[in-house]
Formats: sequence, structure tokens, C-alpha cells
Amino acid sequence: MTLLEGKNAVIYGGGGRIGAAVATAFAAEGARVFLAGRTRARLDEVAARIRDGGGRAETAEVDALDERAVDEHAEAIAAEGGIDISFNLIAHGDVQGTPLVEMAPADYERPVVTAVRTQFLTARAAARHMIARRSGVILFFGGEAEPLREFAVGGLQVAFHAIEAMRRQLAAELGSYGIRTVTLRTGGVPETLPEDFPGRAELEENIAAKTMLGRAARLAEIGEVAAFVASDRARTMTAATVNVSCGALVD
Repeated sequence: MTLLEGKNAVIYGGGGRIGAAVATAFAAEGARVFLAGRTRARLDEVAARIRDGGGRAETAEVDALDERAVDEHAEAIAAEGGIDISFNLIAHGDVQGTPLVEMAPADYERPVVTAVRTQFLTARAAARHMIARRSGVILFFGGEAEPLREFAVGGLQVAFHAIEAMRRQLAAELGSYGIRTVTLRTGGVPETLPEDFPGRAELEENIAAKTMLGRAARLAEIGEVAAFVASDRARTMTAATVNVSCGALVD
């Protein structure tokens, strides 16, 4: 039997590169994936590829910063058999490459505010339905644990730390209902960057040089790990982080 057979998984930001990789892995393991995001065309492209591969995928245009939209979408999925897995992978709108001393306050604050609000809304919506079933997995996505000296990343690190604080609190409050919370941490995923991103080659080399395996994690590999963590085979894992950094991060 596949890892996620019979599971319903909602993926916010399912049209993005990481979201698409996770959705593809989940579907390959038997899950019915519900892709949510603000750009319907991109969601439909991912869903079409999943269906062409024999998987099951649905799409919905949802602004994950909109409380009502998130709650109504979760309600609709719950009516389709429940929510087993929730994974928020929307972009935080961070500005990279600008030193903090040269950054506008709005650019610094944006990823922090976005991360906190969207993660809270989507986790809360999923948890409300998972509580009644006394099971479920809420996944989070993080990155570097320490500040990057070579590349300015603005408020992104603060956003990651805020998400981790939320994940720990949710783990404490939801554990008695059988609901797990886990963060996947990377040391950077160069495949998520556009081909014409300034300094991409340098950044990829820098990330690889910091790893113990001499390379960065690939999108497909992140999807495969996420599928395992979301499955019942990882049912003892909660209040935890999973290191998928190829050794760039040392726990």
C-alpha cells in the first residue's frame, strides 16, 4: 500500500515550485491533493500533470491571507471526506539582496506579517476539522536557522522563527487530539529560483559548499520526505523539525 492512500491533503501555494513538488509526491503516494493558491492557471497546470500521472488533484483559487476564504475552503474539503494533511507553502513576499540598513520597513515586515497570518489561518482551519477526527498532520516549511552573512535575506529569517514558535505551540495544544505538527527545514533550494535570478549560480555553489553531501536538496527529494512525514509511518513525530538540508544545518 502507498504511504498516503485514502488521505486528503490540502496544499496552499500548490502552484509554486515547492508546492508542486510536494503535491506530486503526495499524489504518487495515493493522496487526493487539493491545491490552493491565488493563480488558478498555475494550479491547473500542476493538477493536470498529476492527473496525467494517474493521481487525483483538485484546485481552488484561495487567498491564504483571507480568513473567510481559508475557512470556507477548509469546510469544503472537510465535506469531501475530511482533512488529513495541511501544508502551507505560499511565498512570503520577502525582499532579498538588500542589506537591512538599506531596507524599507515595509519590505522587512512583509514576510513576517505574511508568514504569521497565513500560517495561523491555514493551520487553525485544518485543526478545527482534525480535532473532531482526532488525527491529522500540519506541516510547516522553514529554512536557515542562522543569519546568512553572504546574502541579505531581509525579514525572512524572522518569519521562519515566528513560524517555528507557532508550530511548537500548536504541537502542545493539539497533541492530545492526535494531531501532529512538523517543520521541514532546508539550507536553501536553488531550484526554486528563476533561471535569471541575479547571483543564482553563486548562491547555489555557496549552499552546496556548506553541506556535508556537497549538494543542495532537490525539489523531488523534499516532496518525498514530506510524504513520509505526513504518513502514518511517521506517527511518532511531532513538535519536531526534519532536516532536509543535505547537512547544511546541524541539529
